[in-house]
Amino acid sequence: MKSYLLPALLLTLFAPAVFADAFQINDIRVNGLQRVSAGSVFSALPLNIGDEADERALVEASRSLFQTGFFQDIQLGREGDVLVIRVVERPAIASIELEGNKAIESEDLLTGLRSAGLAEGEIFQQATLEGVRNELLRQYVGQGRYSADIEAQVIPEPRNRVALKITIDEGEMARIADINVVGNTVYSNKELTNLFELKTSRRWLKFLRSSDRYSREKLSGDLERLRSFYLDRGYINMAIASTQVSITPDKKEVYITVNIEEGDRYTVNDVSLAGDLVVGEQDIRNLLLIAPGQIFSRQVLTSTSDLISRRLGNEGYTFANVNGIPEVNEEDKTVEVTFYVDPGKRAYVNRINFRGNTKTDDEVLRREMRQMEGGWASTHLIDASKVRLERLGFFREVDVETNQVPGSDDLVDVNYTVEEQPSGSVTASLGFAQGTGLILGGSISQNNFFGTGNRVNFSATRSEYQTALSFGFLDPYFTVDGVSLGYNAFYRATDYDRLNVDVSSYAVDSFGGGFNIGYPMTENSRLSFGLSLQHDEIKTGRYTVLEIQDFLREEGEKHLTYRFNAGWSHSTLNRGVFPDRGSSQSLNFAVTLPGSDLEFYTLDYRGQRFFPLTQDLTLRLHTDLGFGGRMGNTSRLPFYEHYYAGGIGSVRGFRDNTLGPRSTPSRSNDDDPRFPPGTLTDPDQDPLPFGGNVKITGGVELLFPLPFIADQRSLRTVVFIDAGNVYDTYCTNEVLVNGDENSGCGDLDLGELRYSAGLGLNWLTALGPLGFSLGTALNDQSGDSTQFFQFTLGQSF
Repeated sequence: MKSYLLPALLLTLFAPAVFADAFQINDIRVNGLQRVSAGSVFSALPLNIGDEADERALVEASRSLFQTGFFQDIQLGREGDVLVIRVVERPAIASIELEGNKAIESEDLLTGLRSAGLAEGEIFQQATLEGVRNELLRQYVGQGRYSADIEAQVIPEPRNRVALKITIDEGEMARIADINVVGNTVYSNKELTNLFELKTSRRWLKFLRSSDRYSREKLSGDLERLRSFYLDRGYINMAIASTQVSITPDKKEVYITVNIEEGDRYTVNDVSLAGDLVVGEQDIRNLLLIAPGQIFSRQVLTSTSDLISRRLGNEGYTFANVNGIPEVNEEDKTVEVTFYVDPGKRAYVNRINFRGNTKTDDEVLRREMRQMEGGWASTHLIDASKVRLERLGFFREVDVETNQVPGSDDLVDVNYTVEEQPSGSVTASLGFAQGTGLILGGSISQNNFFGTGNRVNFSATRSEYQTALSFGFLDPYFTVDGVSLGYNAFYRATDYDRLNVDVSSYAVDSFGGGFNIGYPMTENSRLSFGLSLQHDEIKTGRYTVLEIQDFLREEGEKHLTYRFNAGWSHSTLNRGVFPDRGSSQSLNFAVTLPGSDLEFYTLDYRGQRFFPLTQDLTLRLHTDLGFGGRMGNTSRLPFYEHYYAGGIGSVRGFRDNTLGPRSTPSRSNDDDPRFPPGTLTDPDQDPLPFGGNVKITGGVELLFPLPFIADQRSLRTVVFIDAGNVYDTYCTNEVLVNGDENSGCGDLDLGELRYSAGLGLNWLTALGPLGFSLGTALNDQSGDSTQFFQFTLGQSF
């Protein structure tokens, strides 16, 4: 007997009529399978060979097969005692094509479709497609695109496949025509709507701003901001009664109305503490930001709870719970605040783990830890350790998490996650000049040498007439308690006999070296001491300037100096690279020791401080001062030890090292005793920057984020005003240049300070920090050398 039965849906309704008699299944056969395996069918089928097939069992079997989602039609048949299942598979998705989407990236849309079950190779279901279409429309509506429309076209293809073409008309984003707050009596409508991130549309700014585009998420944030505004000013019972969002028939403009109930203003009547305080009650009361007589503020209440929690956390009570509960007295409109303190158990650190340091050794991070394993978990020490890691300058970002050890209620693991960033710079140069030949040069500066935390710098320059080499090394942890050791060596030599051009000035052949030891005095302060030896030989050119000739006549051409230097530094900066919080200052003193051919000293001070103005804007003040003096029989500070100013890192808008006194061109005059007879003259020589023994520079910067760039951690943009100049208090030559006395020569006149203003950008790259500046001089004088665009590699400003 052969019998083909009704489709499964009808079978569900009329199964008793179709299967009048039950039968025992001797075999099961499935027809119509293409991609779905028979095993998938049998695993979903609740019937097996030997089971009795009655009405209820067959209905349940058809329902189970439909629930797999593989089939669009199922028919059950019987051939004797064989159960025959005929299926029609749902088509597979061959391809998905998106068209018209701009506000939402195609990759994001495909990811969302895939999570909903629509992807190439998946089984196609019309209901799923409709659900996805409706969800996409909801997303566009949430962005304020009320006129968005989505069409989904299903195109049949061979081998039971379909291609999906989703055409999206995003429409225009509805702009906010009006925001109105109703029910306010204390604060004006303008004052309240200024709190909103959403703004009303301005036709002349519509292409420059996006805040007038309606967004459901932004409105929710604005309503919470409005509620917090009232709660922080004593209006405890303030409530947002309703919010209406109306859209015009053309779906292009939105009107927002917010109905509020302000309620009465409440003041604080009393503040009390309850619970287990663990530390002294007075210590806790010193942290209270809220006091009787003040206007009640939820923000102050929350901040006080956080301060108490952190204080308990410093004692190891990491999971302390502090709740400030206000008790309202409606009669006199006052609030009694009680802080309930539950310290929990004191937590101890089980392990300190580091993640993300792919280049830097664990030891470099671990030696910065102020929180120790085995000790109680101190919030202050954990945060202080995080700050020290950030100050290293090796990491773009440092995050810390304190996780409870599973199975323990008093042990935690402290996990520091870091993101490495470039911590050095590399430069190379290749050039050729007539008379000097090929010029090769390069330098490497690495603050985290091979991940050891040691600082190494090396530079070399070689040309036909000059060779220059320098090397420096610093181990910041020469001892485990933070004593640092550094040393350096350098060599520079010039051979004028190999130079085929006239030399207009001078060269200094030098070699020497030294070492420096640093001692940590406090968590943020260090002292350093060092000794060095330096030998200098001055070689004059054909047109050596007057000041150099005077110096050589008085002091000779060769000098050996022994120097002692001492320094002090203090830093509370939050990061080693591109800080924006805290301050730093350093004072360095260097003096030549007895036995030196020249006797002089230098004193340098550098300082900076950051003042946060808003979340995105920071004010930076900085200064760089230097003074050099002579001692003993030395007549003046050696000219090759002079200070210079101008350029990035100094006074932008002026060329590098051009501010201050200038040299006096040599003149051929056999009657002048200052010149040897027959001294050559360069008639075209202009006064050259010569530096001085006093440097005064400083400025103010406004740090701001670059728009349209999500990650600002490798960028710093500033608006700046710089000021500075260099002076020579030992200058005695009264030389007229272009009819004016040489600026900065012989006096210290702050009226001669130069000013500039402009924009600056620093970008941290794999080769080191790149610095760019667009600056204009504000009071440049005759003879000053200005430069609007400036660029540097490997120097921060």
